[in-house]
Amino acid sequence: MPSGRTHDRITLWALPFIAGVTFVHTKSGNLTLLVAGGFMFGGLMFGPDLDIYSRQYQRWGLLRWIWIPYQKSLRHRSFLSHGPIIGTTLRVLYLSSIAVIVAIFSLAIAQKLGNQSWSWRVWSETVGRSLTNYSTEFLALFLGLELGAMSHSLSDWSSSAYKRLQKRGIRALLPSGKIKKRKPTTTPSRRTKAKKVSRRKQ
Repeated sequence: MPSGRTHDRITLWALPFIAGVTFVHTKSGNLTLLVAGGFMFGGLMFGPDLDIYSRQYQRWGLLRWIWIPYQKSLRHRSFLSHGPIIGTTLRVLYLSSIAVIVAIFSLAIAQKLGNQSWSWRVWSETVGRSLTNYSTEFLALFLGLELGAMSHSLSDWSSSAYKRLQKRGIRALLPSGKIKKRKPTTTPSRRTKAKKVSRRKQ
């Protein structure tokens, strides 16, 4: 499996290509910036290796404790962390739920300390309206996060496949199903036939 530095280099080397392809297809600087920023964040801090004590995990600094429940809930390199789309979606939902909890507590404290009335219904409607109005931008950001995560997972899988290919040869690329071996059918020899005939005569 590639080291953390190798993953970082892959992310940095692929960034100009990702930004160029995005700009050619969208003709939008804002969307290109979101995809490129999401790709960088996904490759360096928001990738699949948050399920272990990795370089990505360490980059969260004082906030890395928020990923401890995530690590204890998932097995390393499982489909829920390294799988396409589902891995990024799960991390986005996990981080979003923590952000919502922190926001609710912060608003409740501000409401009591500042003697200001907060309408939770208005707040939820504002968030929902933002998600609807900026759906394209959120989709571009998610695409960047997914591309950054998949660059990490693909390098892991290709490295593992290459090592298996070196050890086992072309058989490593074949399905790993158990092949039933046929029992060798042996024809009775002349001696065994002669013994059977002699026993019958007796």
